[in-house]
Amino acid sequence: MNFDLRKAVIANLDDSNYDEIRETIIDAIESGEEKTLPGLGVMFEILWNGSNDSEKETMVSRITQCLKPKAL
Repeated sequence: MNFDLRKAVIANLDDSNYDEIRETIIDAIESGEEKTLPGLGVMFEILWNGSNDSEKETMVSRITQCLKPKAL
């Protein structure tokens, strides 16, 4: 049996509106369950692929900034 996770995530979100997608993201993060990470990864992949070079640079910069340890 072959299961395509990307297609499944996209199919689950296909008819979702802004609020539903936002709630999906919040629920996935707040649950802290590792099983939600692949779905968030697929959403990030969709975002990345739909972004121009400038937007990609902004995303990488923000992630880099957020990963830096906070000063005590």
